[in-house]
Amino acid sequence: MEYRHFNCILCLLRGTKALFRSCPHNYRFSQVVALHVAAAPTTKLFIDGKFVESNSSEWLDIHNPATNEVVGRVPKATQDEMLAAVDSCSRAYKSWSNTSILSRQQIFLRYQQLIKDNIKELAKMITLEQGKTLADAEGDVFRGLQVVEHACSITSLMLGETLPSITRDMDTYTYRLPIGVCAGIAPFNFPAMIPLWMFPIGMVCGNTYLMKPSERVPGCTMLLAKMLQDAGAPDGTLNIIHGQHAAVNFICDHPAIKAISFVGSNPAGEHIYERGSKNGKRVQSNMGAKNHGVVMPDASKENTINQLVGAAFGAAGQRCMALSTAIFVGESREWLPELVERSKSLRVNAGDQPGADVGPLISPEAKARVESLIQSGVDEGAKLLLDGRNVNVKGYENGNFVGPTILSNVSPSMTCYKEEIFGPVLVVLEADSLDEAISVINNNPYGNGTAIFTTNGATARKYTHEVDVGQIGVNVPIPVPLPMFSFTGSRGSFRGDTNFYGKQGIQFYTQIKTVTSQWKAEDATVTSPAVTMPTMGR
Repeated sequence: MEYRHFNCILCLLRGTKALFRSCPHNYRFSQVVALHVAAAPTTKLFIDGKFVESNSSEWLDIHNPATNEVVGRVPKATQDEMLAAVDSCSRAYKSWSNTSILSRQQIFLRYQQLIKDNIKELAKMITLEQGKTLADAEGDVFRGLQVVEHACSITSLMLGETLPSITRDMDTYTYRLPIGVCAGIAPFNFPAMIPLWMFPIGMVCGNTYLMKPSERVPGCTMLLAKMLQDAGAPDGTLNIIHGQHAAVNFICDHPAIKAISFVGSNPAGEHIYERGSKNGKRVQSNMGAKNHGVVMPDASKENTINQLVGAAFGAAGQRCMALSTAIFVGESREWLPELVERSKSLRVNAGDQPGADVGPLISPEAKARVESLIQSGVDEGAKLLLDGRNVNVKGYENGNFVGPTILSNVSPSMTCYKEEIFGPVLVVLEADSLDEAISVINNNPYGNGTAIFTTNGATARKYTHEVDVGQIGVNVPIPVPLPMFSFTGSRGSFRGDTNFYGKQGIQFYTQIKTVTSQWKAEDATVTSPAVTMPTMGR
């Protein structure tokens, strides 16, 4: 199915069904700036298969980060609305969990095709609300789509185990069952990918799902919900609420919710893990990071510099797997001037402008925080090799832009090293040996991702075995696993026992039932047909 009116941003944010039939506005992407002045469109809730206007008295503005103009409003859902959403999930659970796995698979086969057919339109919504470049936004959708495609393998992923004849006439087997109503709390930085890590895996396993997207970027999730409905998901299997702290605490506390998936900051993640776990819920909480790239002198210089630049400054550094810290070992430190020159070539602009490499940060507050961390590095003795704080983007002077920034001579005691900057800033440390570099990384509390750049297999093997980080790239700067594996951040970057997607994702959203049965052979009644020639009277 092609969504002909995805370009009508007014309808997109309102979530009206008119969008998917005959849109009376058909406003194009370029008209949003003019539209918001007249009336900022409101984002609806999605409850029991219907897009409904909230009765809330509390609303939040949605801003275009490139201009800081208001492009929509999102409600803080009321208590009654949140209860209605959970109740809808609970009512739908019995029939959905009993729906055959083949029927659930068919829905998600249709769903992945709808996403694939409309990647560009989903990307436009992401760029409007989140600010990332259109190319990066398409990548956001595509990485989420890969998880949906993997979810379509559910008939294999949910296979149980069996051991026949463990003793005479006795067999044991296991099978996987859904756990009930599950919930997801998503961040602002990946409006498509991270929600698609959550509800498709949970739902294809037979659970119903309550989703809370980031209040900063709700539009993409609303579009994804409509597509899932059009793919055939029954009413109530997915519900969407909006809000901030009250909505998060509601999810942590409501007894009907059995599991919570979260991606975001450490303070929020620690709170959700503690509060949700205390209430007996399963929680998987992906949090902050400080990802290091170790550059060995034998690395391929051209490739390594390009990889560092892309991984540090792509998505304006607003990703938990950004390679925000480089450790140059030995003579590789001589590559710094070339790294600076390559970084200068990146084009900072609004995400929908042709040729943009680095878009804006999500908010003025985020920009101010990033700039203060840059200044803290200078104040504490770091050398500012490239300063992006005064970047000027013509026509977007009110946007939240910070250009690529590089701080060298950084030590682990500096604030700019200890804090996750979450902006287009690369901090550079130096080490005399691989052992020293590994020691620095292992002393850092985070364990999300790391990379080593080398042409030596023994060096790579030593690094992958000794570094205490959950996801490691060898000449791969952002080693986010494909969905047949699992996202395995560790230490201070993760709370919980079971990670996202892959085999662990299936384990998180299911419970195992084990059956031991005995059927004694002597109790069997055996009859068989006569196949010999009748003897007739003998």
